[in-house]
Amino acid sequence: MRELNIFKVLSDKQRRDILVMLKDGKMSAGEIAEKLDISPAALSYHLKLLKNADLIMEYKDKNFIYYEINTSVFEELILWVKQFGGNKMSKFSNLKNNVDNLYYSTNINRNCNTVYA
Repeated sequence: MRELNIFKVLSDKQRRDILVMLKDGKMSAGEIAEKLDISPAALSYHLKLLKNADLIMEYKDKNFIYYEINTSVFEELILWVKQFGGNKMSKFSNLKNNVDNLYYSTNINRNCNTVYA
């Protein structure tokens, strides 16, 4: 299952940091390694896992390899995660609104009783 691989890859802080850096645009491996202050071997390992999970894409431009985030995978992931909370979240929102309405109407009634008592 692809989602399991994605979650496993996202479980590492350095890989999440790489993704956060790439959300602002493409970067070379050297730029990423410099900002993360990690060895080229460690970065290569993290980039390989991110590529295998389709979370990033690489392309060559002259003598450099650039990496960028693959937003379509994140869109799919968001849709996949939403299936677990869509209705429950709206039910929670409705419950919260009902509680808020009850609280405000009770306070208004108490204030009215206090004023008119």
